[in-house]
Amino acid sequence: MTLLYVLLSVYILAINFYSFRLVKTQHDDWEAGGDTFQRQNGKLLLAALLGGAAAIYLTMFLLRFRLSNLLLMIVLPIFAVLNFYCFVLGFRGIYLFL
Repeated sequence: MTLLYVLLSVYILAINFYSFRLVKTQHDDWEAGGDTFQRQNGKLLLAALLGGAAAIYLTMFLLRFRLSNLLLMIVLPIFAVLNFYCFVLGFRGIYLFL
């Protein structure tokens, strides 16, 4: 059982780190004059759905980047609540796939 807790914790940390790096890479590309970040909402939403919504949302506010995107400002908090609920269920021992 402890191994499953460790694996879940590592997964949460990894997906949040990936989400942070994804937003940071888009921000750096935008500062360099690129415009490819506008086509990458799908990557952000997929990373958010997999568990990195809180990291994406906080990183966007810390970097003051893409705050005018209405889709992300509405969907990311909803995904963050769903992610938090799923993580709580995972740590309480309710495994849906086992």
